[in-house]
Amino acid sequence: MLSDLKEQLLKFFKGEIEDDEETLTKYSRDASIFEVRPRLVLFPKDSEDIKNLVKFVSLHKNKYHDTELNKDWKNLSITARCAGTDMSGGAIGESLILDFTRHMNKLVKFEGDEITVQPGMFYRDFEKITLEKDLILPCYTASKSLNAMGGMFGNNSAGEKTLKYGQTEKYVTKSKVIFSDGNEYTIRSLSQDELSKKIREKNLEGEIYGNIYELINKNKDEIKKAKPNVHKNSAGYYIWNVVGESHFDLNKLLVGSQATLCIATEITFKLVPNPKYSKLVAIFMKDVASLGSLVDEILLTNPETLETYDDKTMRLAVRFFPDFLKNRGFLESIKFLWSFLPELKMMITGGFPKLILLAEFAGENEKDADKQCQKLKERLKNFKVKVHVTKGESESEKYWSVRRESFSLLRKHAKGLRTAPFIDDIIVRPEFLPKFLPELDRTLSKYKLVYTMAGHAGDGNFHIIPLIDSKKQKIAQIVSDLSEEVYDLVHRYHGSITAEHNDGLIRTPYLKKMYDHQMLGIFRQIKNIFDPQGIFNPGKKVEGTDGSGTKEYMLSHIAF
Repeated sequence: MLSDLKEQLLKFFKGEIEDDEETLTKYSRDASIFEVRPRLVLFPKDSEDIKNLVKFVSLHKNKYHDTELNKDWKNLSITARCAGTDMSGGAIGESLILDFTRHMNKLVKFEGDEITVQPGMFYRDFEKITLEKDLILPCYTASKSLNAMGGMFGNNSAGEKTLKYGQTEKYVTKSKVIFSDGNEYTIRSLSQDELSKKIREKNLEGEIYGNIYELINKNKDEIKKAKPNVHKNSAGYYIWNVVGESHFDLNKLLVGSQATLCIATEITFKLVPNPKYSKLVAIFMKDVASLGSLVDEILLTNPETLETYDDKTMRLAVRFFPDFLKNRGFLESIKFLWSFLPELKMMITGGFPKLILLAEFAGENEKDADKQCQKLKERLKNFKVKVHVTKGESESEKYWSVRRESFSLLRKHAKGLRTAPFIDDIIVRPEFLPKFLPELDRTLSKYKLVYTMAGHAGDGNFHIIPLIDSKKQKIAQIVSDLSEEVYDLVHRYHGSITAEHNDGLIRTPYLKKMYDHQMLGIFRQIKNIFDPQGIFNPGKKVEGTDGSGTKEYMLSHIAF
């Protein structure tokens, strides 16, 4: 069967098609806890390859739809993948994996403050291009040295600057996508007149526009009521911003859909000026009792970012500081090591803070940035916290390195333990944190888990990474039971089970914790409008026809 499928695909597919053991093993994993083995991995040369592939899969999916014979044909699907840094299991699937990073990684156009790229371009390469014009895409992630642009589009990515600038959906002005008919369409914001004309077009695009417009209007009150009251959210389909006062923008829905509705071939981003100078304030907390009011006070000063990590993360960094010295020269390494001495002293004397908050301010010059930092320091005098204004970029880098590299440190140095990102992206409003965090800690303590916590304090978004001994602990049972408890807790505090990392395999079964039956039905209708045969990345956002997307499927594919 596989050789027959590969042989047929090679008749029209110009890129490479690989099915050797090494490739299939590699693409069975992303950055999640799952392993799902694909049938073939494809590397498209261009959009024509993808259009032809989608038409082929649609044809054969329809041909074998009503038969139990030839299940390999019946269950054909396409999972789009870029860098494979997805922590939710969104970039793995049982059928065809489509990797953009080998060929479709080019700059298409860069005019003014808008840049168009192919989805396989890595963010690190993207940023080099934009910084030449002193522009930046401010929704970059903590994994910006690893992730790619298609993943940011697919996940509605966010990061340390989201507090001020918002998520990816705010910066996508246009995209080229391939719908389930195998044709490529340009998606942009439309006026009401343009929308009316689009709906009258006799093609799949016109049908999609008409059906989505009708779905939103028919369920306007339910959709509004279901919107999570948090600063950012990537759970479910992001339907809330499609209809504006004078426009209709389908990109608002496609961004964050994890390639379950279409396949993007080009993405146009709007950039913002890169701040000329920034300075960091480090705030050390002994306990979390005053966290809510402290965050509120900090937010009044309008920082660019407000990040946090816990004592476990900082201890890990001090212990394994040699990791930070890689690719640094001798003198730079000595300087970086020397900067950690105060933290080392804190650890030895037992005075380590419970949480470290990082508030960053930007300005046209050093004096302007420093003025904002000093203003914050003055405002925090009545709080029982230690406040330190960093002296320069090298000192700021120390704190940012710990924040951005904490997950990779865990993965490298947790001897006998494995990182298990499955409750890694919860969010509640900051005012609930003083009550929420102790309850969360008590919940985790019941399972005797070691874990680290870092995240975006200004949003109330925390990334919690437990460490699990795969030899002693029943992984699937812990994932099942702890997810239930943590998501129930998040629901009680009116939060979201995923702010940035999306649903994938890990959270799709738990969307019922956030949304009622009617809203889940709306998500299913959205999927059916775009992809009635279920050929795009099944089992994410809604259950797939192959059984994926269920709790049973999720638990059965955990691999340590």
